[in-house]
Amino acid sequence: MHGRLNRLQPFDVFNYIGLTVISLLCLLPIWHIAMVSLSGEGPASKYIVGLLPIEFSLDSYMTILQMGKFWDAFGMSVQRVAAGGLINFILTIIMAYPLSKESSYFRGRNVYIWFLVFTMLFSGGLIPMYMIIYQLGMIDSIWALVLPGAVPVFNVILMINFMRQLPKELEEASLVDGASQFKIMTQIFIPLSLPVIATVTLFSVVGHWNAWFDGLIYMNDTANYPLQTYLHVVLASRNLINANQQTVMASLTNRTSISAQIILASLPILVVYPFLQRYFIHGIVMGSVKE
Repeated sequence: MHGRLNRLQPFDVFNYIGLTVISLLCLLPIWHIAMVSLSGEGPASKYIVGLLPIEFSLDSYMTILQMGKFWDAFGMSVQRVAAGGLINFILTIIMAYPLSKESSYFRGRNVYIWFLVFTMLFSGGLIPMYMIIYQLGMIDSIWALVLPGAVPVFNVILMINFMRQLPKELEEASLVDGASQFKIMTQIFIPLSLPVIATVTLFSVVGHWNAWFDGLIYMNDTANYPLQTYLHVVLASRNLINANQQTVMASLTNRTSISAQIILASLPILVVYPFLQRYFIHGIVMGSVKE
């Protein structure tokens, strides 16, 4: 151990200290919000809560957990993540695999690539998108939340570049053995692409879970709001809270209730992230490097 410490260069020590400080700076705001949510009404309203709760209280959590609409919105977000994540996963792989081939093998590949890049830079705008969703009869349905972003172009580009790093000899040997392209994709490329698949899956899950604006636009019935849209409306106005809940919420400060809702909405992502984190760095680095 001492020998290892002696081999550390000044630059390494600076890196360790710098990364530790950056990690703490990222962690402290979340910790502070959690402590505010666990504090009493008085200290929270006076902005004196620091890194420990003052007048420990679970009133804000108990009130929020008793709201039926909160759990309805939570369930809607779970459905959105499940449906949207699955659609993103399938379409990303189906598009990335053929586009990872050389232009000499897949004619027109560059045209498709430029078409995808164009959609990242330009869009038709909010009103045309709403008119399309309306004409397709998807207003007030989960499909309005998952189909407009069914093909995440950035994820496709990451997976294309990752697959291009894989040895071409694997595909050539499989073709000689008589394997079809579908079999090569499912039995060779997908298992070898687990790091980037985990990375783009994390992007999709976080994106669907945190999205709120499209729910506000495409959902006329508040019962169909996803969690983030519901929380946004609750924080902006108290229209979704019934009379009994309004009485209870009146005893809570905005800071405690807002902090509790932020923590509850963040928990699913905080639980999922550690399981995908080990693939994240490898997937994002390999997927962002172009041959």
